[in-house]
Amino acid sequence: MAEGFLKSFDGSLEVYSAGTRPSSRVHPKAIQVMQEVGIDLSSHAPKSTDSFIREAFDYVITVCGHANENCPVFTGNVRHRLHIGFEDPAEVTGSEEHILNEFRRIRDEIRNKFYEFYSQRIQKSA
Repeated sequence: MAEGFLKSFDGSLEVYSAGTRPSSRVHPKAIQVMQEVGIDLSSHAPKSTDSFIREAFDYVITVCGHANENCPVFTGNVRHRLHIGFEDPAEVTGSEEHILNEFRRIRDEIRNKFYEFYSQRIQKSA
């Protein structure tokens, strides 16, 4: 979701999303709630951080609680490493309505925090 929002804020950004333990597919509810705000993730596929270990990045940002502690050491040139944490909506249990509402709540938190990051760090440095 963070990748989708960052790209929606500025189409010129190069944004890559990867996980320490990626799923085999993007969660259908993530696709659904992002579609509700006009962002299509249906063609996205989860990737492993292993694919990016040697790459250079301006920012490496972890978003899940366990990712901050388990984030691999990137050997490429990384200018800034940040943690902007969120609950993992895929781990929510309860009724379908409750789970979907949690995906929406976390989606909105991600949008707000990453817009704040974008406006304070990316736009100001441009």
